[in-house]
Amino acid sequence: MTPSFNEALRYWLKLGFISFGGPAGQIAIMHQELVEKRRWISETHFLHALNFCMLLPGPEAQQLATYLGWRLHGAKGGIAAGCLFVLPSALLLYGLSWLYMAGGHLPWLAALFHGLMAAVIAVVLEAVLRIGKKSLKSPTLWAVAMMSFVSIYFFHLSFVFIVLMTAWLGWVGHRLYPTQFPASKGHGSFKEDSQPSLPLPPAPRASWKRSLIITGLCLSLWSLPLFLVAYWLGWSSTQAQQGLFFSKASLVTFGGAYAVLPYVAQQAVEIHAWLTHAQMMSGLALAETTPGPLIMVLQFVGFVGGWQHPGTLSPLLAATVSSLITTWSTFVPSFLFVFLGAPHIENLSERQRFSAVLTAITAAVVGVILNLGLKFTTHALWPTGDQLDSFVAILAITAFVTMHRFKIGLIPVIAACALIGFFWSFV
Repeated sequence: MTPSFNEALRYWLKLGFISFGGPAGQIAIMHQELVEKRRWISETHFLHALNFCMLLPGPEAQQLATYLGWRLHGAKGGIAAGCLFVLPSALLLYGLSWLYMAGGHLPWLAALFHGLMAAVIAVVLEAVLRIGKKSLKSPTLWAVAMMSFVSIYFFHLSFVFIVLMTAWLGWVGHRLYPTQFPASKGHGSFKEDSQPSLPLPPAPRASWKRSLIITGLCLSLWSLPLFLVAYWLGWSSTQAQQGLFFSKASLVTFGGAYAVLPYVAQQAVEIHAWLTHAQMMSGLALAETTPGPLIMVLQFVGFVGGWQHPGTLSPLLAATVSSLITTWSTFVPSFLFVFLGAPHIENLSERQRFSAVLTAITAAVVGVILNLGLKFTTHALWPTGDQLDSFVAILAITAFVTMHRFKIGLIPVIAACALIGFFWSFV
């Protein structure tokens, strides 16, 4: 039977604390837990949800959690999953931001994160192999995945462009070569999925009334804090300007955090002067080594900007308000996009031609996940750009063999890598 809301709530909270490694690592963790282990979601359903979230502006992993939470328990499930995915990292990064600005540092925490990087590399590699094996069902789909990876990694093509081209290829290819561009047999199909999933409740139907209510409610929630801050501190205050800027940024963050960070860095450092380039890089390092979406670096940007430009407030209060308005403006739009579009995806996936399009997009997404994983791996193995971190490399290989060959669970591997990193720092 479908898991209870409280059972799902406990999982989403746990996910918020273990979702290391940026979008590639987080997608891998959700796939292993929800599809492979708990079987709450079928393989087909998971991939279709991932396809949809990859098309949206904003943090795709957080949107995927929101979608799956919505699919399991409706609106309250989506809100719980999306919020708990972000909350632990927001609280942790807030504390680390304060330590950074107050001049403190935590070497023991850095040691734990050093070991966790190896676990994330192993988890991402395992996910790419699992998802690729189950979703690339023809030689043509393998070729699509490779072309997607080459296009985004070497030629830096927009993911939106790649998806549009892949969608067209799937639409035409299914008509001309249906065996090379197969359509899935619907969500939770026991014949198609090697591991049967639990039956899900019927999805809400899309309607104009539902869309108008969701749009009005989400836009009101999105804008209300911004107007309150502007009324309190004025539109020229750092906090109000941050709310406006990050609201705009949340609408153009296609292709994940790595695609939008250059834009944010240029605006926040050179135009608004909220922080320096060195501080921006420090924030990125903190965001990459803490759980939660990589786009949480924007909270650090807001915190530092508020601390250094407090106006009439104390530095800590100004930084706190900036953190809150930045995080709110970044993540609330994700709920609007998911709740509006998810029912349409549920309906489209049951139609053969559209299902074939989603299957083709899934192949492209495999290439994108490989791209994200390779970027994270490169940063973890060569943190200074020229010298290999042999400790992380050896530990990552060991963790992968442990998971892939001996089928050791995700949590023991993550915990072991963190402890090994901690003790290694003393050696």
